[in-house]
Amino acid sequence: MDEELRRLREELDALGRRVGALEETRRETGAPAAPDDALWALDGLRSRLDDDPSTADGAVMLVGSLTLPTGRPVSWQQGASAAGLLETEWAERASAFAALGHPVRIELLRHILSGTHATSELAAIGALGTTGQLHHHLRQLVSAGWVRQSGRGSYEVAAGRIVPLLACVLGAER
Repeated sequence: MDEELRRLREELDALGRRVGALEETRRETGAPAAPDDALWALDGLRSRLDDDPSTADGAVMLVGSLTLPTGRPVSWQQGASAAGLLETEWAERASAFAALGHPVRIELLRHILSGTHATSELAAIGALGTTGQLHHHLRQLVSAGWVRQSGRGSYEVAAGRIVPLLACVLGAER
């Protein structure tokens, strides 16, 4: 199954590059997007699932390619079979969601992604609370795996957590 997921990831990555090139051409020429392009990623996933009997129950993927406000490019994809996700225990993931459940921590993550990494710079942002509160929130985010310490008094969101984090933010839209 790991080999199949790796192959699926490689194929989806190649598809993403091809679609990116097509979109860039469309932007350069000013051509409108075709109406049936709305679900291109889902259509690509479905076609790959149809070719792979081990994913008969479906699959879920997180895919993203972006440039952070700092100029850092990030591309990530992660996938799993739907059956595998439904069969695993979800309780162990509760702490990751709980860490995102506080408004200060969400705002803290946004600032870190935007390029504010040093504790001293983060402490200067009034909305993040006192220095003690800031350290408490940073410990919660580190413990849950959303943030890692990148040096003394400096924090970052690991590349493998950026797209999942943004997918959670997107999924929370109503």
